[in-house]
Amino acid sequence: MSTPTRIYIARLAGVAVFDPNGDQVGRIRDAVARLRPTQRPPEVVGLVAEMPMRRRIFLSINRITSIDADAVVLGSGTLNLRRFEKRPNELLVLQELLDRRVQLDPGGQAGSVVDVAMECSRGGEWSLARVAVREHTGRLTRRGHLHQVEWERVRGLSGIADSRGTANLLSVLEDMRPADLANALQDLPDARRNEVAAALDDERLADVLSELPEHDQVEILAALDRERAADVLEEMDPDDAADLLSELPPPEQDVLLDLMQPDEADPVRQLLKYTPGTAGSVMTSEPVILPPDATVAEALARIREPQLSPAIAAQVFVSRAPMTTPTGRYLGMVHFQRLLREPPADLLGGIVVNDIDPLRPTTPLPEITRRMATYDLVAMPVIDRNNRLVGAVTVDDVLDHLLPRDWRDRGAAGRPVPAEPTLDGANG
Repeated sequence: MSTPTRIYIARLAGVAVFDPNGDQVGRIRDAVARLRPTQRPPEVVGLVAEMPMRRRIFLSINRITSIDADAVVLGSGTLNLRRFEKRPNELLVLQELLDRRVQLDPGGQAGSVVDVAMECSRGGEWSLARVAVREHTGRLTRRGHLHQVEWERVRGLSGIADSRGTANLLSVLEDMRPADLANALQDLPDARRNEVAAALDDERLADVLSELPEHDQVEILAALDRERAADVLEEMDPDDAADLLSELPPPEQDVLLDLMQPDEADPVRQLLKYTPGTAGSVMTSEPVILPPDATVAEALARIREPQLSPAIAAQVFVSRAPMTTPTGRYLGMVHFQRLLREPPADLLGGIVVNDIDPLRPTTPLPEITRRMATYDLVAMPVIDRNNRLVGAVTVDDVLDHLLPRDWRDRGAAGRPVPAEPTLDGANG
């Protein structure tokens, strides 16, 4: 195996996995170690890789030809696509050991695990040989000394962990997309998942909650104090916040809405009034809206705002004042491709398109799907009986509600894809 003989596993998190032809097949998310009945360090039997569609699979250590900080290369293009399931005598190194509170022998200094190194013996066997532990100082302004010691010198690495911090695990997860981080949280035990979620800042947690199954969203929100929960709901898009609140009992909905800022709570309250399965229940109430006397240059500047999703930024809706929903009279929309073709100084009122009938809040989901497919649109306006724009339905809104209710759930996502033939077992 062309690879260093000692590798710190936290540094592998997110590293790309390539097949023998150089094609990327996934990214490393953890390492799997098998516990031994003796005091010898656990044997590393493989790595966990995340594939497309959020599937996590096991890569046997014997099938890997090289490992370094830039890439993990497989010796075979044949993969076992069966979803990884941890066995009783195994541990996931990053998930279970990072931030664990331990003691060093001799002396008994207390500290937290910040990384674990695996080493390869002359016989080609990998084991968890060394542990990086940061000593606890008891002083907020001073970082403790970092010890790199043999596995045998650390007490507390096995058994059930006490309540622990999240800093080191968060540092491993921080560069993940919200959907990937949501996927990683689903692999954690409930208590650990809630600890990590609570340690995220409000905006990051809001993004991650939007990517989780409803039952996980509710459990994480319930683990927060109510004021923090309201702050997180304020950071969510109104339609996502409304979807989450709809899973709660009405009295709890009212408490959280009352704790939110009025200007953040009002659009959520409005969305909660619509019948499930209609345009009103799935739309966003915050599309890009501009007046007809705005210029093409102004419209392009608005859709370049980084916080906008691609579906929202694909078009500008044009209406009379006011510019917040419900707006004044709806006039039409302009797709971003049209904006790119027009002179920057031209006015939106001169290029607006209004030849497609808008949706009504009561339009059912099947009709929305047919109309968006017919006109090849990624978003459609929703207007009320007074011709005021109240929101827009985007293609991601439609997909989210057309897919099975549990499509975000890891277990459900893992069922449809058959495993390819392989010499490996379930985990190697």
